[in-house]
Amino acid sequence: MNLLFLTFVFPLLGYFLLAFSRGRISENLAAVIGVGSVGLSALISALCIWQFNTSPPEGGVFSQHLWQWLDVVGFSVAFGLHLDGLSLTMLGVVTGVGFLIHLFASWYMRGEEGYSRFFAYTNLFIFSMLLLVLGDNLLLLYFGWEGVGLCSYLLIGFYFKERKNGNAALKAFIVTRVGDVLMAFGLFILFVQLGTLNIPELLTLAPQKFAEGDLWITLATLALLGGAVGKSAQLPLQTWLADAMAGPTPVSALIHAATMVTAGVYLIARTHGLFLLAPDVLELVGIVGGVTLVLAGFAALVQTDIKRILAYSTMSQIGYMFLALGVGAWDAAIFHLMTHAFFKALLFLSSGSVINACHHEQNIFRMGGLWKKLPLAYASFIVGGAALAALPLITAGFYSKDEILWEAFASGHSGLLYAGLLGAFLTSLYTFRLIFIAFHGEAKTEAHAGRGLAHNLPLVVLIVLSTFLGAMIVPPLAGVLPQSVGHAGGEAKHSLEIASGAIALAGILLAALLFLGKRGVASAIAQSAPGRFLSAWWYAAWGFDWLYDKLFVQPYLWLTRLLGRDPIDATIGLVPRTARGSHVLLSRSETGQLRWYALSIVGGAVLLLGIVLL
Repeated sequence: MNLLFLTFVFPLLGYFLLAFSRGRISENLAAVIGVGSVGLSALISALCIWQFNTSPPEGGVFSQHLWQWLDVVGFSVAFGLHLDGLSLTMLGVVTGVGFLIHLFASWYMRGEEGYSRFFAYTNLFIFSMLLLVLGDNLLLLYFGWEGVGLCSYLLIGFYFKERKNGNAALKAFIVTRVGDVLMAFGLFILFVQLGTLNIPELLTLAPQKFAEGDLWITLATLALLGGAVGKSAQLPLQTWLADAMAGPTPVSALIHAATMVTAGVYLIARTHGLFLLAPDVLELVGIVGGVTLVLAGFAALVQTDIKRILAYSTMSQIGYMFLALGVGAWDAAIFHLMTHAFFKALLFLSSGSVINACHHEQNIFRMGGLWKKLPLAYASFIVGGAALAALPLITAGFYSKDEILWEAFASGHSGLLYAGLLGAFLTSLYTFRLIFIAFHGEAKTEAHAGRGLAHNLPLVVLIVLSTFLGAMIVPPLAGVLPQSVGHAGGEAKHSLEIASGAIALAGILLAALLFLGKRGVASAIAQSAPGRFLSAWWYAAWGFDWLYDKLFVQPYLWLTRLLGRDPIDATIGLVPRTARGSHVLLSRSETGQLRWYALSIVGGAVLLLGIVLL
């Protein structure tokens, strides 16, 4: 495990090699550097995981001090790594799924302008994410946090020649910065109150310093939650995620499956000791997740872009993870994070295969009949979609999602349980709506299947991991996170599993009735007055973009226009303008006529006498 630091050194080295090549190297060499650096990182990660499991470190934690980063009066921060069951799980997900995405991207991005630039950005992305999950203090975590924010801006706006892509990148950057500023406030509060940002020390000192519900710990955790909802696209900072589909499809897989959007879940789980001291904030975490998963589910129901459907699906699944954190199902949240990385990466990569095969068409209503032409992509969508819908027993998503629902029931959060069950129904409905429309029915476009190891291998591996075999990978979280209320299980748990499985199957059956065949019923519902209204409302993601435009964007633009005229400068400019005006006025009094001067003297004398007398 002493080689742990190499997990982020290799992607960083790959970034520098690709960045300084300035696009002058061949695509093959760029792919070797870009994919190879992440592959080496994945190999080192696999070695560390094997050593951790076969020869566990003392106390279940391995620490690696690399160097002293900052050392000023009263503030000392080391550049150190912290490996326990939680960061080990994240390490495997980031490097393993990240490598498969990189390998697929080496096929998908062939012939694109900026091929080496793409891999430079993605290598920097992996480096930043690894710093985020391995850092032993919140400042190093924040450094990686900002790094993935920067890389998301670069990758979402990769096709920067189109203005809308640049706008989408800017939107993601600004919205997530709102959360990042809040998170920075949380770090300031914790340092002032506890004198350290080292995570193990914080978790030890916080219970000694704060009573449950103390004002300062409540404010600190609220600020951390603000950072988490921004990065993980949860209510109210969720608006950037759907527009992030402007980037290349492998970027969508990287952001939505293995890296950036899971950072908020990891942050709350890593600082769980702080949130346990603020039960109201922890309750808020669950409510945010429950509301987000339902809103995103309805929005996904009416989307027509294949990637935007998956984007809202990601928003909804991250909502499940927040719900799990809020009810104290810490292990279940991380377990679902892992399985979600498998099936969501599979769905995004296979959507990239479909988009490429259909000549970059993304509207599912312009596809149809693809199941014969794209057998591997179809199999990927069937398995990935089944896992997303939590089809009972055979999919990885069933085991992780049902664990969350059971914990919500066992902890007495009935409202969140009903939200989770409604979300499960919506998930199966919109997922198989996508599959039935895109892959069945009448063919509307020519399509050619992707070929090659770089295309096929990632999809096949992720298909396997999205089945029950992926659920057999149990994150080593014992002793790292608190034990949940419902860990014992029981008869009620089996009943809930049957109920949730039936709900998922009902959603699939309804999708088949509505979207297979001529879709007459679905069209009639969509054309009705309530259908048109709800479709427009949900298509616009409940109008949050419109609301934020009215509340924040337009007032800001009005202020910029006002300041563009520089009223302060104009006010100060009155002084010289007054002087110049007085000069012009007095200059006109110099006529050269004696009578005018004599009259002026008399008039001035009368004025002065009048002033004196008054």
